[in-house]
Amino acid sequence: MLTLIGILIIITIVTLLMMGKTSPIVSMSIIPIIGALIAGFSVSEISTFFEAGLLKVSKVATMFLFAILFFSILKELHVFDPMIRAMVRMTRGNVIIVAVMTTLIAAVVHLDGSGAATFLIIIPALLPLYRKLGMSPYLMLLLMAGSMGVMNMVPWGGPLGRSAAVTGIEASALWRDLIPVQIAGVAIMAGFAVLMGMREKKRIAVAQLSGTTPFEMDCQGSDLAHDDGDEVVKPRNLWLNLALVVIAVIMLAFGLFSAPYVFMIALSLVLVINFPNPKHQMEVISRHAPQALSMVAIIFAAGAFLGILSESGMLKSIAVDLIQILPSSWVGSLHIMVGMLGVPLDLFTSTDAYYFALLPIIQEVTATAGVPVESVVYAMAIGNNAGTFVSPFSPAAWLAMGLAGTDMGRHLRYSFGWIWLFSFTILGVGFLLNLY
Repeated sequence: MLTLIGILIIITIVTLLMMGKTSPIVSMSIIPIIGALIAGFSVSEISTFFEAGLLKVSKVATMFLFAILFFSILKELHVFDPMIRAMVRMTRGNVIIVAVMTTLIAAVVHLDGSGAATFLIIIPALLPLYRKLGMSPYLMLLLMAGSMGVMNMVPWGGPLGRSAAVTGIEASALWRDLIPVQIAGVAIMAGFAVLMGMREKKRIAVAQLSGTTPFEMDCQGSDLAHDDGDEVVKPRNLWLNLALVVIAVIMLAFGLFSAPYVFMIALSLVLVINFPNPKHQMEVISRHAPQALSMVAIIFAAGAFLGILSESGMLKSIAVDLIQILPSSWVGSLHIMVGMLGVPLDLFTSTDAYYFALLPIIQEVTATAGVPVESVVYAMAIGNNAGTFVSPFSPAAWLAMGLAGTDMGRHLRYSFGWIWLFSFTILGVGFLLNLY
């Protein structure tokens, strides 16, 4: 019963998002509570589930609120303009080079294992460049998602940390065998970026015949993507503001402070430096608040969705029942099959459910066929990580949607098939390396 209701909730929400029939806030707030009531949970129990979900996303929501205000104000001050002009000159306006650069930058920045921090660092820097060249923001998100998915398999990242907790094997020991997979994965993504860049050049040429660009067709209006025209404006307090950005990024990368607090302090400093008058400070916050607040609302709605499905036991029930319906003859290769389904499973299970509920079951079942625990972890982690940032269960993915001015449904339509194909490719690399 819980499995059926959980699957129906997920399918309904994903379908509505992909079809654009409702806003994310409406679908993720209303549909889970209807499902929970049908499942027989009381109002007080559902409230408890909801509060647990809010706790899971509160840090991301707080970080987003202050980060989007911080970067939007810097955009208004034209702080990023010299960097964008330099990148355009460096790439010579070459769409293919920009696509490859996006993949490589995402891989390097995501070494810290934090998806939210990576999006916060890269999107504000690259989105204006994509606008300048007319490239689709969905291409940027696709390239980042693939590259970050590979780099997510670091010992200080969530997936290997959870795997270590379940199996008792040190995360660093698991990671050592995955390093060649990561290197190959980034190389494959760079090659894929070349192909997608060539395709994007053709899209831009076709769109220009109609007087538009893929960027204008796809972007829904992030403050960071706003076109200020071709006029060169001298940034205010350029070096001081850039120093503030660099310090914030360093603190994020090395975890010196809690990320929300980093941006709270950074926002306060950028206001004091550039708008000494308290009245002007409130005016500039008011100008950029709508974008930040609307996305915070979506993140909290995602928290309700996550909380109800995970705390009610629906996600665990889905994981258990998926195993029970598989033929017993598949036991020896069950972990590989689950790895191949890792990306679509990201639409049905959270990261916690995948590693804390599904992994122990697969480990136990495959042990009867003599499959090593490490092989189970490798297959499941490689297959699943590629889809981390094309999942509505990922708060960081919602953060990326807000920063890029894009829509989760369109992101799924644009990226899902490519990312799933990419997961098969890196699973193949793992197979060639005899990891399973």
